Amino acid sequence: METLTSGNSPKEIDVAVQDTLNPSVNDELDPLAQIDVPEHKRNLRDAQEALAAEFQTLIADTERLLQHTKEVAGAQADELRVKINENITRAKGMLKERENVCRDQSKAAIEATEEYVHLHPWQSIGIAAGVGFLLGLISRR
Repeated sequence: METLTSGNSPKEIDVAVQDTLNPSVNDELDPLAQIDVPEHKRNLRDAQEALAAEFQTLIADTERLLQHTKEVAGAQADELRVKINENITRAKGMLKERENVCRDQSKAAIEATEEYVHLHPWQSIGIAAGVGFLLGLISRR
């Protein structure tokens, strides 16, 4: 963008002002342009898969513990219990970590939405009215 000085012609000033108002020039200021939705979806899906795998391991270990405690007493049962407790602790830690990641991503999405509403109030009202209309149509059926 060019610098406006007293030597600029009115046409140059008008072009410079139009450039600042052009949304394609200021896409980096639009908070929604900065959000990589596919990446967020991929991260959430990966987190869900990791959590599911961890709980499957936990369940399998618990089932083994139950089977072995019927058959074996003493050192082997204690070893399995320790392993189960470690897995439970690890699963709880992963769950807490994933919860924090999801919370942070949700906060980022909320902040971006709020900023979008402040930057584009009429579009936001139109979108809300459209969604309300569609929900009204769907709820009638």
